[in-house]
Formats: sequence, structure tokens, C-alpha cells
Amino acid sequence: MAVHRASAPVDERSLFAEYPFLPGAETLLGAESVSVRALLSDSALAAARTLGRARILAAADDPRGTRDLDELARADPYVRLLSFLFARLVLSAAALPAALRRWAVAEAKRNHARLLTVPVEELAEVARRLGFSLVPGPDGVEVPLVDYLRLSVPIREVEFRLPRQAVTHGSVTVRPARAARLLQEAVRLRLAEPLPLADDVVRDVREREAELLGDLARRTPSPVARAELRGGPVRPELFPPCLRKMQRTLQKGENLSHSGRFCLAAFLHRAGADFETIVDAFRGAPDFDESVTRYQVEHITLRDGGRGYEPPECETLRSHGLCARDGDPTASDPRDRARDERCFDPSLRHPLQYYRRRGGQVVEREEPDRAEATSTEGGPGRPAPPSRSRSTGRQ
Repeated sequence: MAVHRASAPVDERSLFAEYPFLPGAETLLGAESVSVRALLSDSALAAARTLGRARILAAADDPRGTRDLDELARADPYVRLLSFLFARLVLSAAALPAALRRWAVAEAKRNHARLLTVPVEELAEVARRLGFSLVPGPDGVEVPLVDYLRLSVPIREVEFRLPRQAVTHGSVTVRPARAARLLQEAVRLRLAEPLPLADDVVRDVREREAELLGDLARRTPSPVARAELRGGPVRPELFPPCLRKMQRTLQKGENLSHSGRFCLAAFLHRAGADFETIVDAFRGAPDFDESVTRYQVEHITLRDGGRGYEPPECETLRSHGLCARDGDPTASDPRDRARDERCFDPSLRHPLQYYRRRGGQVVEREEPDRAEATSTEGGPGRPAPPSRSRSTGRQ
């Protein structure tokens, strides 16, 4: 992960912008000023560093962000704030994007519990600090459509989908509890981005916290690629652009929708990947949970005596915003940024058809019963029946 550099070390006061979801945090230090150097080394702040390390490791051990920290609940507000800032500094200096995103998930969920209890006016203030707009209205909280889409797309719950919302004059009206959930996502987005740190601060953090960072790297492994597959080796370089983008999303430690997770698992299964390889593909997810992922991969791949579910066809992927045939501007490889003309062939209807045409081997299966359900809400991380497509377009 490339760490963005600033020309000079940031000081404690500039970091209050990184704690925008607690209005009033600016007053905790009063007239005092605590430098980054002091936060990293001052013996008087040892308790804050200890608590900060505990916050980091708790998130690494529980990517779903549900683990409670008794010591955090007992801590003085001053120490609690500094421990957050210390954790933010350490993870911004570490080249561990999955660890940073896991911590962002945990902190955002912890903050969500507080946001559920605050007045609507505070929700609006938190949103403003995070760069979004929430306006109290007569029927709930009004969210501009652009902001709603940005915050709701990564949320997997079906009830957040736009067709289920009340949209009037360019705004979505939601209940305060749903507004708090949207703000949870806003906090996660903010914290998942590393702070801009000077080179000397990065070196200092890595030297002082080498033991912590080593432990953290072991607790948040990168996805592992394994090639002992049925019917021949899986060839990721031949995958369609949509599947390559799904893989990149998880490898960067970013969130992937349930529809995308289901598609990736079902596609890998039909491409010949073994069970462990499919599970490993999801290890980079910020909310990766080993047991839940294994359960879901089993559900997707062992159905019908091991035939498994069919991955969605291209039309379905486009309807879920998962198609990447026009190129992915965020990709580092120029080939992934470019438009893929193969995907515009009118006869191409299915990602497995694309893979087969390019020379990949697909594990064949019987045509699924068309009378079965076609829900696509499932995927590793959430128990729900996955979807299946109508045809792989075998030719």
C-alpha cells in the first residue's frame, strides 16, 4: 500500500479531523497540544498506546467488528481519544491495507452503536463533518440521492437498495436508524484511507511498533492462490474483466457486494478451483470470517451433490453494477483499464462462456432446473439463497 506523504509531520490538533464522528472531541485536550512524537513515545501516554494496540488487534482478530473491549469502556475519554489517534497513525504507516480496513470496519460499527442513540441534529452534524448531507425533515431524514448511493451501495442489506426507498425531488427519506447505518459506512470510508504522513514519521512508527506490525501481518494474511484444481489449472489471466475486478477488490481489502461474492465463488467452482482456494479468495475482505465464509462456500459449491450453483449471466451482472467491460479506471494494469471488445460480442451471454472461449477449462454440469428460485442475495458472509443464471452459453 502506498502511503501518501506530507511535507511535514502532522500534529495532534490536525488529527481531530480524523475523529469527526464524535462532536466535542476537540475540547478533550483543552489548551494542551500533543505532538505526534509525544503520542508515539511519551511515557505519560503509554496507557493510550496500550489501548490503541488493543483496538488494532481486536479488529484483526474479529473482522466483523463485533468484539467488545472492556478496557475501552473503562478508559478515560482523554485516553480513549488518544488511543484512537495512535491506532490511526500506526495503521496509516503500516503497509497492511487489510488490517487498516478491518480496523475501519470495527471502529465504524462501534460508532454506529452510539449514533443510534443521538438526536437527529447530531447525525446531521456528523454527516457534515464527513462530507455528506443529512437534513432532518417532517417524515424522517432526507439524504441527497448522490450521497445515498455512495453510502448505500457497499451495504449488503436488501432494505437499503434504492428501489425500496422513498425518493422525492432528488432526495431519499430514511428513518434516523437507517441514517445512522449510512453514517457507519461514511465513517468506514474515512478511516479506511491512510493519513498523509511524512517519511520520518512512517519510519519512526515502523521501528517503534515493529513487533505489533509483525503480529498484525500474521493475523491478517493476504489471499493465497492455489492451483491444484479439477480439470486443469485455473487461469486467472483468462477471467472476464468483471471477475478480475472482483478479485482486485478483495485483494485490496475492500468490500464486495453479496452478489459479487456469490458470483466469484460460483465462478471459481465452475472454473475448477478447490474448496480451500475459493475460501482463500475471500481472505482480503474487510469483514472476512473463516467460519461464515466456509459455510457459504459449502452452500454455493456443494449444492446438488457438488454441482453447485451457476454464476449469474452477463445481463444479471450488469443489473447489479458488476460488469467491467468498459474497463476499470482504478486498476493499475493498463489491460484492466481498457475496454474489452470480447464482452461486446452479441453472442456472449455468460462469464463462463468468456472464459471457455479464451481457452479456460470449465467443469461441466447438468442444466439447472429452471423452476428453482433465482435470488442473488447470498454470498460468503451472509446466509441467503444465491442466484443462478439461465445459461453458460456453451458452444
